[in-house]
Amino acid sequence: MPPSSAERKIRAVLPFIRLLQAYLPLSVARWLEKRGATRVRVPADVAREVVSADNVRCEWLISQNSPKEQVLLYLHGGGFVYGLSSLHRRMVTYLARKMSIRTLMVDYRVAPEHPFPAALDDCVTAYFWLLKQGISAQNIVVAGDSAGGNLTISMLMKLRDSGEALPAAAACLSPVADLTGRDDQMKGFHDPLLHPRAGRIYNRSYVAHNDARNPLISPVLGDWRGLPPLLVHAGQDEILRDDAVRIEELAKAVGVDVRLEIYPRVWHVWQLYLTLPQAVQSLDDIAQFLKSHLGLAIQQSLPS
Repeated sequence: MPPSSAERKIRAVLPFIRLLQAYLPLSVARWLEKRGATRVRVPADVAREVVSADNVRCEWLISQNSPKEQVLLYLHGGGFVYGLSSLHRRMVTYLARKMSIRTLMVDYRVAPEHPFPAALDDCVTAYFWLLKQGISAQNIVVAGDSAGGNLTISMLMKLRDSGEALPAAAACLSPVADLTGRDDQMKGFHDPLLHPRAGRIYNRSYVAHNDARNPLISPVLGDWRGLPPLLVHAGQDEILRDDAVRIEELAKAVGVDVRLEIYPRVWHVWQLYLTLPQAVQSLDDIAQFLKSHLGLAIQQSLPS
């Protein structure tokens, strides 16, 4: 299938975005991000509400006629250094409407001011807060992109190790799963969006004084047994495709129900660009996957 006009337009600006990520001062980039966030307008059939989940800032996106007992917990990406962006809000709004579900986006603390484990702790806190609201674990699904994909898996591992009830399923969009050293991996590979310099900044900011080999930082070094069903999407042209492949191999090796989809000719978290046909295709698949597991959970909980 030839590239769509939307794909050609977005590809034309990717080199510019790539350079900005690598060389624009973080303070300036965050200022621009906040200005963009103020201009976000959600559809009339979706309510947006800021809430404190035990002192963790979160945002509800509540689509019309969504059941109160089901929730999508969304963990955004941004290299562990950026907060919720306007692109993330638009993409997650699409998922909320497609699934007809209440969605809680976690605006977790970011590095370098708050390195590991601050973001992970905030995500776990938000999950426990949902449980306190009377929502059962089997009626919660989790999704996250890039750094949020890392936090999704790390949160599942931490919950499992603590003996807590796990969500019904999880989806990861272009997840980063290995922060032990990307330089060798980047050699000889030109990622159309992720600049090696940006990757080094993101990793150093989040890892800080910690050991990057900690499985809660680099989940590829962790124990994958007992995790809920996983769906992983990655782009053929992105460097993190290798992380996605390793996730599938590790999860499958210990019997986890996992499915990996690698989309041809796309880049890191292409789902943020809703004009792309491949973005809609990916998000529709994610919505169907997560919704199907919520449906199974409800059926199993019904009295016979």
